[in-house]
Amino acid sequence: MSVFAHTLFSLLVVLCSFRLNDVAEACSCALSHPQDAYCNSDIVIRAKVVGKKLLKDGPFGTMRYTVKQMKMYKGFNKMQHVQHIYTDASESLCGVKFEVNKYQYLITGRVFDGKVYTGLCNFNEKWERLTLSQRKGLNHRYQLGCNCRIKPCHYLPCFVTSKNECLWTDMLSYIGYPGHQSRHYACIQQKEGYCSWYRGWAPPDKTIINTTDP
Repeated sequence: MSVFAHTLFSLLVVLCSFRLNDVAEACSCALSHPQDAYCNSDIVIRAKVVGKKLLKDGPFGTMRYTVKQMKMYKGFNKMQHVQHIYTDASESLCGVKFEVNKYQYLITGRVFDGKVYTGLCNFNEKWERLTLSQRKGLNHRYQLGCNCRIKPCHYLPCFVTSKNECLWTDMLSYIGYPGHQSRHYACIQQKEGYCSWYRGWAPPDKTIINTTDP
């Protein structure tokens, strides 16, 4: 190998090393309330992962998970039944890892070319970890609030600036994320377009929601 070729090869190795370091730090997700995750997803299902296969496409590949769908909460207009979930094989590219034949999961994702894709920035959680309020939200409450805007509050002071906003303050709590509002509340639209937090066991009556709760 000539001196020039050796120098060029060394330079490429250094550049590739920098590129891999960039990729390793590439996945960064903004915090999202489960209701926003629901409203912004094409597909929301409860499913058990029963198999996986690494597909050799791209530099890191794509992981294809085979799922047994238990229930679909959103996405009937996209597909009637989900059999496979696709995600990047690398966690540095926001690929999500599911355990096979162990748990039921809540899985949210987007549909591209007839395939369901998900990642670390989507809301994917073991079903047993969801609160009763979150499960009720998936059934009907979150859908009632998809015209509302959940506004994150990271530092005080913070205020709502329009009638369709709910102020999300979990990040200010010592509990951190996921906090009380994420686990137990939905932001529901009521009469005249006003939105407010709702928590309760019965289906919400949009005419009597307590606008001061929580």
